[in-house]
Amino acid sequence: MTQVRIAAIVEGHGEVEAVPVLLRRIALDVDPSMVVEIRSLIRVPADRLKKDGELERTVDLAVRKLEGRGGVFILIDCDWDGGCPKHDGPTLFARARAARPDVPVSVVLAYREFEAWFIAAAESLRGKCRLPEDLPVVADPQGIRGAKEWLSGRMPANQPYAETIDQPAFAAEFDMQSARRADSFDKCYREIASLLGRLREEVINGAG
Repeated sequence: MTQVRIAAIVEGHGEVEAVPVLLRRIALDVDPSMVVEIRSLIRVPADRLKKDGELERTVDLAVRKLEGRGGVFILIDCDWDGGCPKHDGPTLFARARAARPDVPVSVVLAYREFEAWFIAAAESLRGKCRLPEDLPVVADPQGIRGAKEWLSGRMPANQPYAETIDQPAFAAEFDMQSARRADSFDKCYREIASLLGRLREEVINGAG
């Protein structure tokens, strides 16, 4: 058994619950014997993290909460005007990396919303979590404006999508390989796998 520690920085209450699920599922793919310990989950709005000094301060706080060897994972919904994960992601990563170059850091921007990743894997969610058996497949899941609303519209009228309940439940159920047809989730999967692999090697080699 290899135990790795991660401090995560996220935006919403739903991500606080869903990101640990996602990290642990991908850890099973990387190494079934790996145990992921979430040392802290820091919730900060993207508008605040984009301000000068705020991302750096938050990354430093996350590293201090690790209390030893570990890594920092940052997940933000890229839903601001003109936002683009391919453009904004490297900029935010450079800032986070410069703040604490001594610690492995990974930055992922979901294109518009985390929930677009669930829509990308719609077939795997049919008949689950109050979704219908005929949940449609969407050709361009990342092109949907209002992924939460799209999901709510396919749930019972009196039981719409509830972020803190459904986001972690969907994260546990959706087919990750299917979701990788969404570019931003493919990036997320690869970033998490790389971060976990690096942390695993550090533990095995006794680095730090």
